[in-house]
Amino acid sequence: MLIDISQEVFSCCVFPGDPSPEMQRILSTAKGDVCNLTAFSMCAHNGTHIDAPYHFLSDGKTVDRMGLEPFVGDCYVSRHSGDVTAEDAADILAKARKAGGEKRILIAGDAVVTAAAARVFADAGILLLGNESQTVGPEDAPKEVHLILLSAETVLLEGIVLKNVTEGRYFLSAAPLNLGGCDGAPCRAYLIR
Repeated sequence: MLIDISQEVFSCCVFPGDPSPEMQRILSTAKGDVCNLTAFSMCAHNGTHIDAPYHFLSDGKTVDRMGLEPFVGDCYVSRHSGDVTAEDAADILAKARKAGGEKRILIAGDAVVTAAAARVFADAGILLLGNESQTVGPEDAPKEVHLILLSAETVLLEGIVLKNVTEGRYFLSAAPLNLGGCDGAPCRAYLIR
């Protein structure tokens, strides 16, 4: 079974202060053009997207230098509401290890990863941490959590949609667009069960 966990881009949630995606129809068959052709502009962090280490680290890897391993493979989906503490992170990792999805963790629900939890995930060497919010960590102060995870080269998958996904192991595909020199990129993320 395939489960799409991506937001639609033009109606997506946008982090406060980021530009919203915009679409422009360049050609239209309804107007007699040979084809339909669309141009669009968007922030690299609109909708469902990944954060590369370069997002917060001037010497961090950009999207094109990351490879695909963090974005494709077994993962574990955990449900949580509220702050994710260090103890919560350890519990999530234990469940993920038991299920065989400990390298990629997706947190469903209205969850905020704390700095203490980020350290637990970073120390465990996970490849990817995903969440439903447009940012990992507190929306009003995301920097510390980002620095902890991105410094450990744990990439972030933000803005995923997990409302109908149960806890457990899945196969994740969330490869970002190959945007040279960029700090993040949109992706079409989905799970296979």
